[in-house]
Amino acid sequence: MKIALRVLLGYFLIVALAALLLVNVFVQQVKPGVRQAMEDTLADTANVLAELASDDLLAGRIADGRFATRVRAMTGRELDADIWGQAKRRASYRVTITDARGIVVFDSAGKEVGRDNSRWNDVYRTLRGQYGARSTRDDPDDEASTVMYVAAPIRDAGGRIAGVLTVSKPNRSIQPFIERSQTTILRWGWVLLGSALLVGGLAAWWLSRQLAALRRYADAVARGERASLPDAAGEFADLGRALESMRRQLEGKQYVERYVHALTHELKSPLAAIRGAAELLEGPLPEADRARFVASIDAQGRRMAAMVDRLLALAALEHRQGLDAPLPLDLAALAGDALDDAAPRAQARGVQVDLQVDDALPAVEGDAFLLRQLLGNLIDNAIDFSPAGGVVEVRLQAQPDGLRIEVADRGPGLPDFALERVFERFYSLPRPDGSARGNGLGLNFVAEIAKLHRGTVSLGNREGGGAIAVVVLPPA
Repeated sequence: MKIALRVLLGYFLIVALAALLLVNVFVQQVKPGVRQAMEDTLADTANVLAELASDDLLAGRIADGRFATRVRAMTGRELDADIWGQAKRRASYRVTITDARGIVVFDSAGKEVGRDNSRWNDVYRTLRGQYGARSTRDDPDDEASTVMYVAAPIRDAGGRIAGVLTVSKPNRSIQPFIERSQTTILRWGWVLLGSALLVGGLAAWWLSRQLAALRRYADAVARGERASLPDAAGEFADLGRALESMRRQLEGKQYVERYVHALTHELKSPLAAIRGAAELLEGPLPEADRARFVASIDAQGRRMAAMVDRLLALAALEHRQGLDAPLPLDLAALAGDALDDAAPRAQARGVQVDLQVDDALPAVEGDAFLLRQLLGNLIDNAIDFSPAGGVVEVRLQAQPDGLRIEVADRGPGLPDFALERVFERFYSLPRPDGSARGNGLGLNFVAEIAKLHRGTVSLGNREGGGAIAVVVLPPA
């Protein structure tokens, strides 16, 4: 699991648990809180009404006295109230009065007169001088039918309890307020959770983006590709600069070894030509041959000097994304020059080199010297692996994504284990004629040049036997 996903999941789990705990606490406290407030109001109401009912109860006219008349009139009163968006048309209070034995002597609803309520907590505890209250279901099977009862004592002139007045109110009457509060809390809880998830997602995305950019940079450096340090912020920028500093120090050490090997590899051919010409010059030669060999030595010396300069330039360019000043090139002419350079070597090995050029080749831009080196290395490699009497085919083709260069031979081809490694530095295969294998820098040099020109290179086996190298260069 990616670190950004782990951070997001951890962050979301913490926020979700906190939000659920907070919402649960609020939701769980809404109903008790509202009922506690209602009970407080009922307690005040019961005590006020108990004082108002005392005269009628003590005089024995509680059933038809002024108190009873006014309480019964209350049930028909039109309230026409709007309480926080909830309409209220009728009073929901019910008033019952029992005597000192707990027998109901007045009921504003007219249902329980004569019933013994002495066992109910509101009456039972009040008759004993305690606070009396209860919550009971009207319908035993309906949890929402609960009614809250709060009682107050009615005392005589001597302070003795002469009866109990109970005020009751259905809990259903306050349910809309409870539901509205719970809905509001849950709605804002989800908003809080969604906002936290959004913030966490953005933070995880930013973290993942920073880490992914640094990882791609590190992977590109590990593969030897050209990569620029990605933009980053904070500690990620510090980490990026540390990686860049480490890359430069490591590459600074590797460049020396790499380019010494590359330079040695590329200088072998002109040195061999100079050595051969020098040996011939030691003996008697016609003046025309002597002049030709001297000219060849001069040309090869110039070629080596140019090669050293270009390799130094390549070392500098390897830190960049491309060539400094690419120029329009005639690839057909470059391929012809590369074939001319390879002709003596091909003739010595009994190998023929054929060049095929399609009409209307797309224009490409690049460095003429480096592309000529690319062609020369591929042709030399094909000559080395071609059997005597074989043919090396060089073909330049136009295709939709640019220009395609093919160099093919009819040698033994590539073994399967070497297909993925042929472009590795210092990796080489034995020559078919038993001669010493190369130092493994030629194809690596080709790959570097192709990358500098934003192209691709591949080497594989061809039908009928042999190997084929393919370079694709983008159009100008």
